[in-house]
Amino acid sequence: MTSRRTASRLMTSIHRNSLPIPDDLAVEIFSRLPSKAIGRCRCTCKLLSSMLRRQDFIDLFLTKSFARPQLLFACQDYHSNYIFFSSSPHPEEENSSYVVAANHLASFHSSYKLFGCTNGFLYYGAKPVWKGSINPLIYNPLTGQSLTFPRLKLSKRFAVVESYLGYDPLTKEFKVLSMERSWISVNHQVLTLGTKKLSWRSVQCSTPHMSSSKWISISGVLYYAASANSSYADSMVACFDLRDEKFSFVNFSRAMHGSTVLVNYNGKLGFLMSGDPPGVNISRASESFELWVLQDAEWSKHVYVLPPSWKDVVTETMRIAGIIVGTNEIVLVPGLQNVPSYVLYFNVERNTITKVRIQGMETFQGKRFNTYLNYVENVKLL
Repeated sequence: MTSRRTASRLMTSIHRNSLPIPDDLAVEIFSRLPSKAIGRCRCTCKLLSSMLRRQDFIDLFLTKSFARPQLLFACQDYHSNYIFFSSSPHPEEENSSYVVAANHLASFHSSYKLFGCTNGFLYYGAKPVWKGSINPLIYNPLTGQSLTFPRLKLSKRFAVVESYLGYDPLTKEFKVLSMERSWISVNHQVLTLGTKKLSWRSVQCSTPHMSSSKWISISGVLYYAASANSSYADSMVACFDLRDEKFSFVNFSRAMHGSTVLVNYNGKLGFLMSGDPPGVNISRASESFELWVLQDAEWSKHVYVLPPSWKDVVTETMRIAGIIVGTNEIVLVPGLQNVPSYVLYFNVERNTITKVRIQGMETFQGKRFNTYLNYVENVKLL
């Protein structure tokens, strides 16, 4: 409330076209406001609109948002072709049961496929693509803004396309990496956001491989699970450096479990998977999870044995949503693809299970959804 009162007094002074305090202090004060208030403040006058669009303010707000990451739910209604977004905070206290309220964000009219989320932006496109039929785009569920990209340059009339959205924190650039999938991945292309004229350009990859839909962006590198030529099982990871736009590859010790999710573990790439045999669903009978962490091209293995309370909490098939950056808690959601009424948090340090009920999602019951961890509010305008 103190930040809001101070901001209100600043607003009065700004209407007189002046700031009563230093510029950097005003930026700090406004960075503590709720994200929805930022949008309203931008509409009040040119002076404030200019300040709240500056890169230093956007970076500061994003840094504070990284300190309080959230869950993001993307619910798809195939009848209306609308996608509805809601966010939810992570529980602040550890109880056996907890309730949080969903915050409804913008909705988006699209029949596109959602490829993933990076730094508050969502990337949409079409996986099977007819040549010249679709333009991919990014979308900010906080502001409701979208940015449409030029059409991909396809080598065939019909292609299956895999795409990833990466962010480099040093150059502050977003880049999209796309490729066509045949027996191997071909026609690799990159697009850089923020340039005056958006365009796709080709990049070379000398290692034959098949890409997958499992990916993550960490510290300026795009990682995605891949399989070697003529193999159907993912057994290596492709690493695409966003700055020099070069590929490298690291082999994994075995074929990945079907439950595998790529995660950010203390700033390093991790493969999180069930400790059960391949093909076995995550259920109340599950006993452990495995985390393989990549460091200096070597893999280290961590095993987390589930506590006895797991069998008391779990009543249906679950799937791994990922790991919370900072706390390293494992989050699981119901395996059926309908709007979740709850999620599970597995604290690996305390070996405890917390069931968190999500209130306010009842309207979307039965809709298909995607759950994203570590969602941050990005006030950058597209």
